[in-house]
Amino acid sequence: MHPAILGLVALLALNVITFGAFWHDKTQARSGGWRVPERTLLLLALLGGWGAAKYAQGALRHKTIKQPFGLLLNLVPLAWVGLAAGLWLAVSYG
Repeated sequence: MHPAILGLVALLALNVITFGAFWHDKTQARSGGWRVPERTLLLLALLGGWGAAKYAQGALRHKTIKQPFGLLLNLVPLAWVGLAAGLWLAVSYG
């Protein structure tokens, strides 16, 4: 399989897992069961599941008011830009 296709499949799988984690956490929050740690939800978003995390946040109305979680989730794309800029600088001027 072409590496780009494999990467897209992996990214799609990560987004499905991320949405599932948010759904599971919302379900457990309602029933008083075991919750998914916020750091796990943020890590899934940081690894590439940010789109699903933001979608789940709105669709499930989950963790929309909770701070600093909401702020940290919204900073994930900024972290990606910072990483990309850092890599570009390292490669260009390294």
